[in-house]
Amino acid sequence: MADVRVYKVDDEGLVFGWANVAVTADGETVVDAHADEIDGVELEKAAYDFVLKFGDTGVMHQGPSVGRLVESMMFTAEKAEALGIPAESLPTGWWVGFRIDDADVFAKVKDGTYPMFSIQGLAEREEVAE
Repeated sequence: MADVRVYKVDDEGLVFGWANVAVTADGETVVDAHADEIDGVELEKAAYDFVLKFGDTGVMHQGPSVGRLVESMMFTAEKAEALGIPAESLPTGWWVGFRIDDADVFAKVKDGTYPMFSIQGLAEREEVAE
């Protein structure tokens, strides 16, 4: 499983980390906590769809918005190469940053109660032949 924990939290309510990783920098396909895998191409489509349609965040997939998307970058081998970053140094994944406007929720991010991102969404599960 990929490390999708929160990487950076500042005192201005900003939180950054991997929203999802499809393939690790070592080339391993990631299996998530629900035993699902997502193809990098599909993750990229989902990331763009999220930015275009939503761009805010709730708490544990419930309740009203408590924050807003401020940064989104889908990293692929092609984009890493274009940026001059060795492709094997980054996963195929979606990096995000949110501004958390709710002080109580932000305190829980800072103290580790909410240690990672979980992007809510719907998908069709497909069986993949091995």
